Amino acid sequence: MIKHGGKRNGAGRPKGQGVYGTSTKAIRVPEHLVEDIKDFSMNGGYKIPFFSSMVEAGYPSLAEDHIEEMLDMNNLLIKNPDTTFCVKVTGLSMIDAGIYEGDKLLVDSSIPPAEGKIIIAAIDGMLTVKRLGYIKGKPFLLPENPNFNPIPILENSEVHIWGVVTNILRNL
Repeated sequence: MIKHGGKRNGAGRPKGQGVYGTSTKAIRVPEHLVEDIKDFSMNGGYKIPFFSSMVEAGYPSLAEDHIEEMLDMNNLLIKNPDTTFCVKVTGLSMIDAGIYEGDKLLVDSSIPPAEGKIIIAAIDGMLTVKRLGYIKGKPFLLPENPNFNPIPILENSEVHIWGVVTNILRNL
């Protein structure tokens, strides 16, 4: 009896061979994205030019036309990809820390929360961004706007710290 199709023992490329040196998986993507995905994969993400010229914040200076390197934005902004996530800010309690409504915050859950760090915390199921601090030796979530009150971290409240804010992303 002759069989056609199906899995055959020993057929196909042995795992770990080929361009990638590891097993691969075929995926379906829209044809118009194939080149973008290849470029992203082969270059390790999107990279943008980083010019060696300094930008004067005072009087203008002569610009040099020299690219120092290509910056990988993933490496620049995200130190621990497996533990980093992004949240969007609502409210005005952190404006004196430069965090405004609509900003996106990169948060790393692997960084230990410490006094003075800006954190994302869940209090009784509600998320907030505040600075971790102490008042008279007791822990508080401190706003960075005098119109808001510090939030005490009480022994009976359910507080879970999701992570430490590492970057603020904002469109100008």
